[in-house]
Amino acid sequence: MEQQVTANPLPVKSIISSPRMNHIPTEIKLNRQSRVLTVRFDDENVFELPCEFLRVHSPSAEVRGHGKGQEVLQLHKELVNISAIEPVGNYAVRLIFDDQHNTGLYSWPLLYDLGKNRIALWQKYLDHLSNDQIARQSQASDSLLTASNSDPMDTGQ
Repeated sequence: MEQQVTANPLPVKSIISSPRMNHIPTEIKLNRQSRVLTVRFDDENVFELPCEFLRVHSPSAEVRGHGKGQEVLQLHKELVNISAIEPVGNYAVRLIFDDQHNTGLYSWPLLYDLGKNRIALWQKYLDHLSNDQIARQSQASDSLLTASNSDPMDTGQ
């Protein structure tokens, strides 16, 4: 089952609040069965982002803390799914996860950055788990977060 949220294609100048915000999603589609959110941007970049990846990189204070060094490593999110996607104005979506997490607003620049840097961010997350000797169940969607499944020009930066 898929849920689709299409970004409002209003004049870009009216919704840009910072110089960083220069890519707007034209389509956001959730495949609940594979637990993957596909985000297509106006520059034709398309990112397939597993729900687990989005959950462990939530912009919420619960995950990021209230300052540097206060991040909370998210554990056992392999099977998490998105139960709802709520548009927030013309600048973000709130992803409601089935583990009741719902406090992160995923702005367009954040979604774009997560997509562009997914390989490096995922490896950093896996390294944190490994350093803390925490086991994680591999998922089919893990292949979306590896260099072997990326654009050859995408360096994860």
